[in-house]
Amino acid sequence: MTAQRTANYLGRNFNKKREPDKISPERRSTVMKTVRSKGTKFETDFIASLEKKTKKHFQVNVPYLKGKPDIVFRKYHLCVFLDSDFWHGWQYPRWKHLLKNDFWRTKIEANRKRDKKNTAWLRRNGWIVLRIWEHSIKKYTEQQIENILKLL
Repeated sequence: MTAQRTANYLGRNFNKKREPDKISPERRSTVMKTVRSKGTKFETDFIASLEKKTKKHFQVNVPYLKGKPDIVFRKYHLCVFLDSDFWHGWQYPRWKHLLKNDFWRTKIEANRKRDKKNTAWLRRNGWIVLRIWEHSIKKYTEQQIENILKLL
């Protein structure tokens, strides 16, 4: 019996069965250590495009605000988070069964919970918060920039 393919616009099959990792735990650890939390390609490309489209001043990776927003327009009280599909759990309930062990489930669930908590705190304190998913940035860069400019 074959698994039914789930229709989604990214073409991902969330109904497939989990497979064992194809590389050793040591190699996986080495690979995961290279994953960056900021300055990723989709972030740097998006920020460069945003800089070209607006003359308004903004800061990047602001450590003094809760959640360390990726882009902050202080004058307009606007925080923009550029969320990775995996680390922030886009459609997480659909693919969590594919994760290799509880460590990753716990990690992603904690990230999602922290994101909600930080967003709520910022909004309570007068900030406009915009969260943009990685796949949306890659597919609709110009539209996402326009959304930011409309908020300003």
